[in-house]
Amino acid sequence: MTQSLWCEWAWLGGEAAESGVVIEIEGDRIASVTEGIAACPSSAVRRDGLTLPGLVNAHSHVFHRALRGRTNRGSGSFWTWREQMYELAAVLDPDTMYALARATYGEMALAGITTVGEFHYLHHGAEGVAYADPNAMSRAIAAAARGAGVRVTVIDACYLEGGIGRPVEGVQRRFSDASVDAWADRVAALDASDEVRVAAAIHSVRAVPPLAMEEIARWAHERWLPLHAHVSEQPAENAACLEAYGKTPTRLLHDAGACGSSFTAVHAVHVTDDDLADLQGATVCLCPTTERDLADGIAPSGRLRDAGLELALGSDSNAVIDLLEEARAVELDARSATGSRGTHTAAALLHAATAGGARSLGWDDAGMIATGALADLVTVGLDSVRLAGVPGAEVVNGVVFAGTAGDVTHVMVGGKEIVRAGDHVTIDVATELRQAVRDAWRES
Repeated sequence: MTQSLWCEWAWLGGEAAESGVVIEIEGDRIASVTEGIAACPSSAVRRDGLTLPGLVNAHSHVFHRALRGRTNRGSGSFWTWREQMYELAAVLDPDTMYALARATYGEMALAGITTVGEFHYLHHGAEGVAYADPNAMSRAIAAAARGAGVRVTVIDACYLEGGIGRPVEGVQRRFSDASVDAWADRVAALDASDEVRVAAAIHSVRAVPPLAMEEIARWAHERWLPLHAHVSEQPAENAACLEAYGKTPTRLLHDAGACGSSFTAVHAVHVTDDDLADLQGATVCLCPTTERDLADGIAPSGRLRDAGLELALGSDSNAVIDLLEEARAVELDARSATGSRGTHTAAALLHAATAGGARSLGWDDAGMIATGALADLVTVGLDSVRLAGVPGAEVVNGVVFAGTAGDVTHVMVGGKEIVRAGDHVTIDVATELRQAVRDAWRES
C-alpha cells in the first residue's frame, strides 16, 4: 500500500520545523520526504499542524495507571507510595492486566505515543506461583499493545531480593523468579514480532545482587538485547548501596558489566560526577512527572547532557500520560534547579521524546521522519487555545512548551492510522479505562 501525506509543518530533526513537507509511505515505512511543497497535492492527505515522529515512551509501569487519583492524600514519600502500589499488584491477574494495559496504551496513543517500553516485573500469581504459562502476564501486555495499535518493548525485569540482602516477602513473591537461570529461561520463551520486542532489566540494586547482575548483563549482551535498570531514584537507595557494597548503584552496575551503549539508566536523579563517567555511552531515561509526584527530586539533566549521555523520556507510574509535558518538564525543572533558562532546546527535548527513546528500546528504525524509517507519525494541531497565534517559525517551541496530549489530532503506526481527529479509531478509551480500573481494584 502506497500513501502520501502533505504536512503543513513537519519536524525533521532540526531546530525549527519545515513547511510544506510531503511524506510518501510504502507499506509500513517512509519511502521519501520532500520539503518545500507549498500546496497540498491532489494525491495527498492533508495534515494541518505540526507532524512529528511518533513519540516514544521509554519507561512505563502500565498497571500503575489504576493508582491515578488514589495516592495523593496526606503526606509521605516514594516508600509510602510503594505500599499502595503493592496493594494493587497483589490483586491483578492476566485478564485484568490485559484490560488495564489495553486501555492505558490507548490513552498513550491519544497522546501521540507510538512505542512504549514496558518495564515489567509483575510476573507470577499469588505467593509467586507461576501461571501455567509462566509468561502469561508478559503476553497479556504484548496483546494489549497490539489491541491499542502501538509498538511495545517488553522490558522483562529480574527481581530476586526484597531489599539488599533480604528475601522477597509478601507481594514481592509475584515479582521474583527463583534464580537468574529461571528468569532467563522464562524470558527466552518470549517471542518478538514486528510490533513487539524484548529487552532485559535489572530491577534495581535493591532487588538484584552483584553476581546476578553480572549474569543478567552477560545474558543480555550475548543476545544483543537492550538492558535497563532503575538507578539512584532515591537517596535511601544510594545510602543502602554504599553501606552494603561501598559503591554507588551506578558503580555497582558498571563493575557488573551492565553499563554501555545498550544500557539505559532510569531516573539517575541522585548520581555523582563519577557515576556520569561510568555511564559513558548509555542512555538516561528521565520521568519528571513521576519523579515530582513521588518527591524523588530533580535529575541533573544538564550534567547528563554535558557528559554526552543520550536522554530518553518515560511516563513511569502513568500519573500523567503526556510526553510533551515530560519533555518540557526536563527544561523547566532544570530552570528551577539552576536559576538559568535554556539548558535544553525544544529540538533536543523532542529528540529525547523520539529518537532517544527509540534507541533505548531497540527500535533504531523509529523516532525519525526519514527515508527508510518506520512510518510512525503524530500530528499536533495548532488551533487550540494553547497554541493559537504561535508563529510558524516557532511551532517547535510552541508545541514543546505549551502543547499537550489534548492537542494531538492524528497518529499513525507503521502507516496505519490509529488516532483520527483526536479519537482512537478502534477503542473507546475513556470507557475502557473506567471499567478496567474498577475491575483492577475489584470494585462493583
